[in-house]
Amino acid sequence: VIIGIFTQWGWKFKLFRGWLVPFPNLNGSWKGKIYSNWESPVTGKRVASIPVILNIKQSFFQVSCIMMTGEMESSSCTVNIRIDANKQLKQIEYSYNSSPRSSLDKRSTPHKGLATLKIIEKPNKKLVGSYFTARLTKGEISLCYYSKELLEELPEDIGDHPVTEPENKR
Repeated sequence: VIIGIFTQWGWKFKLFRGWLVPFPNLNGSWKGKIYSNWESPVTGKRVASIPVILNIKQSFFQVSCIMMTGEMESSSCTVNIRIDANKQLKQIEYSYNSSPRSSLDKRSTPHKGLATLKIIEKPNKKLVGSYFTARLTKGEISLCYYSKELLEELPEDIGDHPVTEPENKR
Protein backbone atom coordinates (compact mmCIF):
# COMPACT_ATOMS: atom_id res chain seq x y z
CA VAL A 1 0.00 0.00 0.00
CA ILE A 2 2.82 2.42 0.90
CA ILE A 3 4.63 1.69 -2.36
CA GLY A 4 1.41 2.22 -4.31
CA ILE A 5 0.75 5.57 -2.62
CA PHE A 6 4.35 6.68 -3.20
CA THR A 7 4.44 5.71 -6.90
CA GLN A 8 1.04 7.34 -7.57
CA TRP A 9 1.34 10.61 -5.60
CA GLY A 10 4.18 10.67 -3.07
CA TRP A 11 7.05 10.92 -5.56
CA LYS A 12 5.82 14.43 -6.49
CA PHE A 13 6.69 15.93 -3.08
CA LYS A 14 9.85 18.07 -3.11
CA LEU A 15 10.92 16.29 0.09
CA PHE A 16 11.87 13.25 -2.02
CA ARG A 17 13.54 15.13 -4.89
CA GLY A 18 17.24 14.58 -5.38
CA TRP A 19 17.88 11.66 -3.06
CA LEU A 20 14.95 9.30 -3.75
CA VAL A 21 13.38 10.75 -6.90
CA PRO A 22 16.05 11.83 -9.41
CA PHE A 23 13.71 13.45 -11.96
CA PRO A 24 11.46 16.55 -11.88
CA ASN A 25 7.68 16.54 -11.97
CA LEU A 26 6.79 17.61 -15.53
CA ASN A 27 3.03 16.94 -15.27
CA GLY A 28 0.78 19.47 -16.95
CA SER A 29 0.49 21.50 -20.11
CA TRP A 30 3.31 23.52 -21.63
CA LYS A 31 2.67 26.38 -24.07
CA GLY A 32 5.09 27.73 -26.62
CA LYS A 33 6.33 27.83 -30.20
CA ILE A 34 7.85 25.56 -32.80
CA TYR A 35 10.43 27.14 -35.13
CA SER A 36 10.59 24.88 -38.19
CA ASN A 37 12.84 24.78 -41.24
CA TRP A 38 9.84 23.75 -43.39
CA GLU A 39 9.47 25.93 -46.48
CA SER A 40 6.19 26.57 -48.18
CA PRO A 41 6.17 25.11 -51.71
CA VAL A 42 4.00 28.08 -52.75
CA THR A 43 6.16 30.94 -51.41
CA GLY A 44 9.52 29.18 -50.99
CA LYS A 45 9.81 30.83 -47.55
CA ARG A 46 10.09 29.34 -44.10
CA VAL A 47 6.92 29.18 -42.06
CA ALA A 48 6.51 31.62 -39.16
CA SER A 49 6.63 30.22 -35.62
CA ILE A 50 3.90 27.70 -34.87
CA PRO A 51 1.91 27.99 -31.59
CA VAL A 52 1.93 24.68 -29.70
CA ILE A 53 0.77 22.94 -26.52
CA LEU A 54 2.59 19.94 -25.06
CA ASN A 55 0.73 17.84 -22.49
CA ILE A 56 2.90 15.69 -20.25
CA LYS A 57 1.32 12.97 -18.12
CA GLN A 58 3.84 11.51 -15.70
CA SER A 59 3.85 8.94 -12.92
CA PHE A 60 6.80 7.46 -11.08
CA PHE A 61 7.17 4.75 -13.74
CA GLN A 62 5.73 6.23 -16.94
CA VAL A 63 5.67 9.41 -19.02
CA SER A 64 3.57 10.24 -22.07
CA CYS A 65 3.56 13.33 -24.26
CA ILE A 66 0.85 14.73 -26.54
CA MET A 67 1.69 17.76 -28.69
CA MET A 68 -1.01 19.82 -30.41
CA THR A 69 -0.93 22.59 -32.99
CA GLY A 70 -3.75 23.97 -35.11
CA GLU A 71 -2.92 21.38 -37.78
CA MET A 72 -1.74 18.22 -36.04
CA GLU A 73 -1.55 16.10 -32.93
CA SER A 74 1.38 13.88 -32.08
CA SER A 75 1.68 11.27 -29.37
CA SER A 76 4.79 9.78 -27.83
CA CYS A 77 5.87 6.21 -28.52
CA THR A 78 8.85 6.16 -26.16
CA VAL A 79 9.90 8.70 -23.53
CA ASN A 80 13.15 8.94 -21.61
CA ILE A 81 14.05 11.46 -18.91
CA ARG A 82 17.84 11.73 -18.76
CA ILE A 83 19.39 13.13 -15.59
CA ASP A 84 23.13 13.26 -14.97
CA ALA A 85 24.11 15.72 -12.22
CA ASN A 86 27.83 15.33 -12.97
CA LYS A 87 27.29 16.43 -16.58
CA GLN A 88 24.62 18.99 -15.59
CA LEU A 89 22.26 17.15 -17.92
CA LYS A 90 18.50 17.31 -17.46
CA GLN A 91 16.39 16.50 -20.50
CA ILE A 92 13.36 14.69 -21.80
CA GLU A 93 13.62 12.82 -25.11
CA TYR A 94 10.70 11.25 -26.89
CA SER A 95 9.87 9.64 -30.19
CA TYR A 96 6.43 10.32 -31.59
CA ASN A 97 3.87 9.64 -34.29
CA SER A 98 2.28 12.75 -35.75
CA SER A 99 -1.16 12.82 -37.32
CA PRO A 100 -2.09 15.95 -39.26
CA ARG A 101 -5.78 16.75 -39.74
CA SER A 102 -7.19 14.72 -42.64
CA SER A 103 -8.28 17.88 -44.47
CA LEU A 104 -4.57 18.71 -44.91
CA ASP A 105 -3.45 15.37 -46.36
CA LYS A 106 -2.30 16.91 -49.67
CA ARG A 107 0.19 19.15 -47.84
CA SER A 108 0.90 17.36 -44.58
CA THR A 109 1.33 13.60 -44.23
CA PRO A 110 1.50 11.46 -41.07
CA HIS A 111 5.09 11.04 -39.90
CA LYS A 112 7.43 9.97 -37.12
CA GLY A 113 9.86 12.17 -35.25
CA LEU A 114 12.12 12.67 -32.26
CA ALA A 115 12.24 15.60 -29.82
CA THR A 116 14.96 16.35 -27.25
CA LEU A 117 14.13 19.08 -24.73
CA LYS A 118 16.30 20.54 -21.98
CA ILE A 119 14.45 20.74 -18.65
CA ILE A 120 14.83 24.16 -17.01
CA GLU A 121 13.37 24.53 -13.52
CA LYS A 122 14.88 27.82 -12.33
CA PRO A 123 14.04 30.65 -12.42
CA ASN A 124 10.95 29.52 -14.43
CA LYS A 125 9.85 26.10 -15.66
CA LYS A 126 10.73 25.73 -19.36
CA LEU A 127 11.44 23.04 -21.92
CA VAL A 128 13.69 24.05 -24.84
CA GLY A 129 15.31 21.96 -27.51
CA SER A 130 15.06 20.53 -30.99
CA TYR A 131 13.17 18.03 -33.09
CA PHE A 132 13.50 16.27 -36.40
CA THR A 133 11.08 14.21 -38.46
CA ALA A 134 11.09 11.42 -41.01
CA ARG A 135 9.84 14.04 -43.49
CA LEU A 136 13.31 15.61 -43.23
CA THR A 137 12.11 18.69 -41.39
CA LYS A 138 13.68 19.90 -38.19
CA GLY A 139 13.57 22.84 -35.87
CA GLU A 140 13.49 24.19 -32.36
CA ILE A 141 10.83 24.03 -29.66
CA SER A 142 10.47 26.50 -26.80
CA LEU A 143 7.85 25.90 -24.09
CA CYS A 144 6.90 27.49 -20.77
CA TYR A 145 4.88 25.76 -18.08
CA TYR A 146 1.23 26.72 -18.62
CA SER A 147 -1.10 24.71 -16.37
CA LYS A 148 -1.25 21.65 -14.13
CA GLU A 149 -4.31 20.60 -16.15
CA LEU A 150 -3.90 18.52 -19.31
CA LEU A 151 -5.68 20.35 -22.10
CA GLU A 152 -7.96 18.49 -24.50
CA GLU A 153 -7.88 21.26 -27.10
CA LEU A 154 -5.86 24.36 -27.85
CA PRO A 155 -6.64 27.40 -25.70
CA GLU A 156 -8.30 30.34 -27.46
CA ASP A 157 -5.35 32.64 -26.78
CA ILE A 158 -2.74 30.41 -28.46
CA GLY A 159 -2.91 32.09 -31.85
CA ASP A 160 -3.37 30.76 -35.37
CA HIS A 161 -1.20 28.26 -37.17
CA PRO A 162 0.75 30.32 -39.74
CA VAL A 163 0.10 27.98 -42.69
CA THR A 164 -3.56 27.04 -42.32
CA GLU A 165 -5.81 28.61 -44.92
CA PRO A 166 -8.96 30.26 -43.52
CA GLU A 167 -11.29 27.57 -44.90
CA ASN A 168 -9.27 24.80 -43.19
CA LYS A 169 -9.32 26.31 -39.69
CA ARG A 170 -11.35 24.51 -37.08
